[in-house]
Amino acid sequence: MSRLSSRQGWFLTLTAALAPAVVVGLLLGQNLQGQDKQADTRTRAVQTSNDNTPIKTPSELRHDPKVGHANELSKAFREAAAVATPSVVTIRSHQNAKKVKGMQGQSPFGRRGNGENPFKGTPFEDMLPQMPGFGGGAGDDGYSFQTPQRDGIGSGVIIDKSGLVLTNNHVVEDADTVTVHFADGREFKATDIKTDPHSDLAVLRIKADADLPAAHLGNSDDLEIGDWVIAIGQPFEQENTVTAGIISGKGRELRSARTKFLQTDAAINPGNSGGPLVNLTGEVVGINTAIASNSGGYQGIGFAIPINQAKWVTEQLVDKGTVSRGYLGVGIGEVTADLAKTFGTEKATGALVSEVYPNTPAAEAKMQEGDIILSFAGQTVHNPKEVQELVEKSPIDKAQNVEVLRDGKKVTLSVTVKTLPEKFGMNQPMGKAPTKEAPAADNYKWEDLGIQVADMTAEEADMYHGYNGVMIKKVDPDGIAAGQGLRPGILIRKVGNTDVKNVKDFEAAVKNESVKNGVRLLVRTPQGNRFIAFQAQ
Repeated sequence: MSRLSSRQGWFLTLTAALAPAVVVGLLLGQNLQGQDKQADTRTRAVQTSNDNTPIKTPSELRHDPKVGHANELSKAFREAAAVATPSVVTIRSHQNAKKVKGMQGQSPFGRRGNGENPFKGTPFEDMLPQMPGFGGGAGDDGYSFQTPQRDGIGSGVIIDKSGLVLTNNHVVEDADTVTVHFADGREFKATDIKTDPHSDLAVLRIKADADLPAAHLGNSDDLEIGDWVIAIGQPFEQENTVTAGIISGKGRELRSARTKFLQTDAAINPGNSGGPLVNLTGEVVGINTAIASNSGGYQGIGFAIPINQAKWVTEQLVDKGTVSRGYLGVGIGEVTADLAKTFGTEKATGALVSEVYPNTPAAEAKMQEGDIILSFAGQTVHNPKEVQELVEKSPIDKAQNVEVLRDGKKVTLSVTVKTLPEKFGMNQPMGKAPTKEAPAADNYKWEDLGIQVADMTAEEADMYHGYNGVMIKKVDPDGIAAGQGLRPGILIRKVGNTDVKNVKDFEAAVKNESVKNGVRLLVRTPQGNRFIAFQAQ
């Protein structure tokens, strides 16, 4: 209501200001032509302070070639917006209020096995018995509370005239109802909502009485840095807002996302999510998804999912409701310059295999920890993300050649890609900090690196079930190891190319290594395996 009143007040103020302006305009209109000629004469007489070039009049600028070129670009923006805007829609999501019930004896302030008041003995003790779930008796069923209803707004783009709408998963995620709103006032309830959280994409169905204006989908692979683009959407509920910019970067990686993004400086704000990024021919080349911002608003860096990636995901969602991705069954990481040297290569490129999971395509192909993937299916790869993109789109159950660097030599493996299991990687063994000290005789301190290791206790061996190595017990806070993030509780599995099963193996292995020349460790953390290179400065 306050927002509506504010708008009415603004409108009335503007209207009041326009009323006398109409009268004045009528009086001045008769002399307008003569004054224009006088103004042109006066303007020609004005010169800049830095040179003797006269300032041009508006009528002269209309015939200036430079202004003509700029107007042509402006016309291109207008025409691209006119082509794409009719297919852009507003998406409103609604999540109902829900009653959430805790487990018996559990409170939102802490866990009590017998339903005991967690604030017993404090000034707040008498307040809690009045709250649900805090009776404290034997029949207490636990606390319950109600989450508030939530409403969200985003953008979308029609990609098929039958009523198929493409947007971001986070625009419709967990919504109970989704409504698609058109600029002409029409609204449709979305049905058959299919989502893919891994790519942050979703497709919706709406049923209209006639064909809908579908967008033209372009080819994002044709984009180059510096190309002009426009972003269309509903930022801050400002319907069909158009902003312009260029492609600022390609192949950008965002945390926990399974794709490489386009980067643009076209203004993207909350509400733009799911809307199209459009080239100057009016073709959709990306789906606006995220921004990099310290304030929550536009700061010059926006990200869009390439439309070719969106096509691949959308086709599968429409056909079968899910997205099938190929996988190898490996953990891979970046090949840094320091790591490259320890593997005997000067090229910091490819993807370093840190772990090969059992009963996977990679394990069947005899891929090994420490292999550096150089190419997949004949295509050179430069980083882990490129490997992931190629593998997940690879035909299922088809063998592909994978070239790896192993012990300084190139080796070609044949890998048959399989479908990625739904929960792959979620049940891997996880390590945690040790709770028991190993006997002193089993300890070894590597002075050059600043760490002390020991054989695993029975408890630690159980925590790291299936993995051999030595456990880090102490780390010198001023040592090299501390600077690379090593800490007690991490398992060391390899020193250089040597597997270590116990302290004796570890002591023998470090004698063949030099921190001065550079040494490589394979360690296991709660997140999995990781290679780390160390070198004394």
